[in-house]
Amino acid sequence: QLQLVESGGGLVQPGGSLRLSCVASGFTLDNYVIGWFRQAPGKEREGVSYITSVSNVRYADSVKGRFTISRDNAKNTVYLQMNSLKPEDTAIYYCAGTRRALFRPWVFAEYDYWGQGTQVTVSS
Repeated sequence: QLQLVESGGGLVQPGGSLRLSCVASGFTLDNYVIGWFRQAPGKEREGVSYITSVSNVRYADSVKGRFTISRDNAKNTVYLQMNSLKPEDTAIYYCAGTRRALFRPWVFAEYDYWGQGTQVTVSS
């Protein structure tokens, strides 16, 4: 069964850090574009960051300079390091993957595989 599994979420105070992991099961991530998305209560899902198969990366303006996406193909894992977290970063975070050339990498529906999400709560 092909799936992605996120982990690493939790409760953190403003200014704190978390590292999310996205592990592939049933396939290898080497040739995949992996995107991170998030959805806050009452809001639409939005793209946070993505990394291509050759490790080109892009970030949403709201997280630029605070979040870092990376991949470790040996561990079949993509990470999202989140620093200087703010209350507005509170959301369920999802990773998604595809091998297809993406014309709209910020659109969740463009991906072929998705995880179940991990909750990130930033609160004092």
